[in-house]
Amino acid sequence: MLDVGNHNSIDALLPPEMAERAEQIGVQKTRLDTLSLIALAVLAGAFVAFGSMFSVVVMAGAEGNLSYGVTRLLGGTVFSLGLILVIVGGAELFTGNNLMVMACASGRIRVSELFRAWAFVYAGNFVGAIAIAFLVFLSAGYDHGNGAVGLTALASANGKASLSGLQALIHGVLANVLVCLATWLCYSARTTTDKILAIIFPIAAFSASGFEHSIANMYLLTFALLTKLCAATTFWGAIGKSPSVFSHLTVFGALMNLLWVTIGNMIGGVVVGITYWFIYLRKSKGGSCIGS
Repeated sequence: MLDVGNHNSIDALLPPEMAERAEQIGVQKTRLDTLSLIALAVLAGAFVAFGSMFSVVVMAGAEGNLSYGVTRLLGGTVFSLGLILVIVGGAELFTGNNLMVMACASGRIRVSELFRAWAFVYAGNFVGAIAIAFLVFLSAGYDHGNGAVGLTALASANGKASLSGLQALIHGVLANVLVCLATWLCYSARTTTDKILAIIFPIAAFSASGFEHSIANMYLLTFALLTKLCAATTFWGAIGKSPSVFSHLTVFGALMNLLWVTIGNMIGGVVVGITYWFIYLRKSKGGSCIGS
């Protein structure tokens, strides 16, 4: 249990106390044993995949009936499910864990501990996300809505794979600024309701704006690739398109998207963490990631 603030108060923690909590949580994450860390990371990958799946289902077929903005708002809002499950349910998500840099900057954890945690969590997130992608594909989830779900996933993934490296990088930076701001706001929370409300708007904003989240992309790109390569012929007849239409969606294109988006996510998360460390912790907790 974190010993930050007055636990008998119902008031949200103030930013200086939030910074203390973020630092302590960063230290605690490095103390997890490897198997627990990986298991929690697999859960987080699956949780974000569920959010992405939910978003695709909600947006499927909506563009013909709703305006672009409303469609994106609905899809982004339900995508918040992923981070809600991670924060409230307890799991380790690579993008949110970029805030561990605050503990590193204070000298509470070493660079080697930071990168160990990030590496194991990223790998676990990948396993969880693609496992859900395979399960949804095997359930013929692409065929739902007379193929509308599969078409929406294919179009979205094709668009992601078509981004240039610079575009994917910048989209990744902006996405994780908002994800880490959502996580930061949760450090002020006293209740589950506080956490959920703190999560919804930043996550809805990044998703609706079309920014790129590496873990969500692991699910969507895998599911869309499976659909393009292995979907039943009846699916293509239902949507009236052929696989060649989605020419940017290839294994190489998906991997390049993940590479640049992951780098962008790291930059965005570190910027948020270092900014708040500089404001609230540098004078009293100045240290070095290299030190013990």
